[in-house]
Amino acid sequence: MAKKRVIIMGAAGRDFHNFNTYFRDNPDYEVVAFTATQIPDIEGRVYPAELAGKLYPNGIPIEPEEKLVELIKKHNVDEVILAYSDLPHQYVMEKAETVLAAGADFKLMGPNNTMIESTKPVISICAIRTGCGKSQTTRRVLDILRGLGKKVISIRHPMPYGDLVAQKVQRFADYSDLDKHKCTIEEREEYEPHIDRNSVIYAGVDYEAILRAAEAEDPDIILWDGGNNDFPFYKTDLLITVVDPHRAGHEISYYPGMANLLMADVIVINKEETANIEGIELVRKNIEKWNPNALVVDAASPIFVEDPEAIKGKRVLVVEDGPTLTHGEMRYGAGYVAAKKFGAAEIIDPRPFAVGSIIETYKKYSHLDSILPAMGYGEKQMKELEETINRSDADLVIIGTPIDLRRVAKLNKPAVRITYELQEIGKPNLEDIIKEFLSKKGLL
Repeated sequence: MAKKRVIIMGAAGRDFHNFNTYFRDNPDYEVVAFTATQIPDIEGRVYPAELAGKLYPNGIPIEPEEKLVELIKKHNVDEVILAYSDLPHQYVMEKAETVLAAGADFKLMGPNNTMIESTKPVISICAIRTGCGKSQTTRRVLDILRGLGKKVISIRHPMPYGDLVAQKVQRFADYSDLDKHKCTIEEREEYEPHIDRNSVIYAGVDYEAILRAAEAEDPDIILWDGGNNDFPFYKTDLLITVVDPHRAGHEISYYPGMANLLMADVIVINKEETANIEGIELVRKNIEKWNPNALVVDAASPIFVEDPEAIKGKRVLVVEDGPTLTHGEMRYGAGYVAAKKFGAAEIIDPRPFAVGSIIETYKKYSHLDSILPAMGYGEKQMKELEETINRSDADLVIIGTPIDLRRVAKLNKPAVRITYELQEIGKPNLEDIIKEFLSKKGLL
């Protein structure tokens, strides 16, 4: 039987994982290309032979998604696999119809074919959208587990934007590891909080190899820290999904976040302290309709400000987490909230000061007008972000990103940093849920 010819549509994450777990050594398929979007400068590269396996001695080309129809016809493709996340349902079906019109089958791959089984219990933190609060929820679960005396190894959803062979298995235990692996801002935002807690976190490209390396450290628990609104790469014993009442309704209208809602054992309704009651109630109704058996945890993400007095009366430039603002579609974050709360005279428009790819970001994401997204997918873009900040005429920079930008950028003006952590409201809370989980596993 002739091999089925396949294209995998991705964004340097789930696409590589689906290939590694299902297609890499599968003689029934030939993956002729990956296509790439969402991440700058990913296309035009090759998924390397060292990772692609013996069936692909020349590796696999990574093409821009704009060439999808051309590639389907050129290679007489049988199947197109969509393998990236945080997509409106309408967008997914538009891609499906485009593929069908070009003659190929359109497919989404599910947990049974893509999840790897661990020898250790796995707790996963996922979300229905980028920017719901996965990271602070992961930190909260990590702190609870360690407070109970458990050894935890965390594994983060992939962000492999550099040398893929070098990034096959990455282990982060101190700040020198961030420099060694040439981490972007996006990567640092996820890894630094774990390092600050003297906790180890892995990431990379080959998640079977990553899991086995983590298991070799003999943890009590593997903690999966999800990316975007993707579902876990590992078979999960306790799935915690975070929802956002600021974007009520998105929990049932974005792919594959709705799958996380349906699969969740625990659903955290985050940001209740700043959301309106209508948004919170709509989220509750959707949970009750679609996953009534899930435990629901009410939570807030209060902000902590380095120097609140420094904000009062100042013209401020607010810098927030990039993915949350861009494909997460949020108009503001913790930095904006702090600027308003602590009396900034003005939140300046960053757009007149933007340079290079930052200008292109504003063109692509037209909902952004008063906030600067901390784009930093590579050294060049990180420099353009730095230049944009330094060209601004603000009195003060408010850093609302998960890391302190002053570690990676030389700012020519004063700055204050905003941080935020998850705080549960009432019962049930995550500590009680995790204690019960550990008890059932014989770990408490």
